[in-house]
Amino acid sequence: MISAALEAGSILRDGVGTTFKISSKKERHDLVTESDIRSEQAIISHIKAQFPNHTFLAEESGESSSELTSDSTVRWIIDPLDGTVNFAHSIPIFAVSIAAEVNGKLSCGVIYQPLLDELFVAEKGNGARLNGKQIQVSSTPNLRESFLVTGFPYSVSENTSTFVDNFHRFLKLGLPIRRLGSAALDLAYVSAGRFDGFWEIGLSPWDVAAGVLLIEEAGGKITQYSGDNYVITDKSIVATNSLIHNEIIEVLR
Repeated sequence: MISAALEAGSILRDGVGTTFKISSKKERHDLVTESDIRSEQAIISHIKAQFPNHTFLAEESGESSSELTSDSTVRWIIDPLDGTVNFAHSIPIFAVSIAAEVNGKLSCGVIYQPLLDELFVAEKGNGARLNGKQIQVSSTPNLRESFLVTGFPYSVSENTSTFVDNFHRFLKLGLPIRRLGSAALDLAYVSAGRFDGFWEIGLSPWDVAAGVLLIEEAGGKITQYSGDNYVITDKSIVATNSLIHNEIIEVLR
């Protein structure tokens, strides 16, 4: 997984700031570039060379099999370039995200920021690390002292009221809030204690799979906006250092 992420990161590092084709998906600013495709192909090829019977859920190519076979209990969940809009505009905030499920449970995950050469790695039951050093979520005790990060869904123009209302509630608290444009990095940074909490709606499994495990292994907490347990197919996510979690849920409610 690590070597696949590093290979993909090299492709992105070489591609940023160069001339390439850009196209849109369903939403106007939901972009895909040649580097997305090349990165994903490299990751899948790298993994298939060692694990030919494993299945894949990848952002650009979809799912390789509708269900796991008796020969494959492992599914790889891949975002080859999280933060494509940033990448397409030469903004250096993007990452590779790879996670693996074993029998439907997240087992390990990697998020790699190639321009900073920051490699976040989580292994179920074995903690979370950044470039080999153990990391943990922040110890900020309450919301009023917190530094938060969020994201805007591509469909925000179709659902402005709920999103804007939630965002406005946090702004009225006078909190510093950032919007990086990469959910994978948002989650990685919460796991490393750089941010205290994160919330967003409309994300896909490949956006969050590796980050969710990083948060859990770094001692954080993840739920839906409702406070219910979270799985990677849910559309709302709150990820925090656990200490401010209930306060964020109350704001969202």
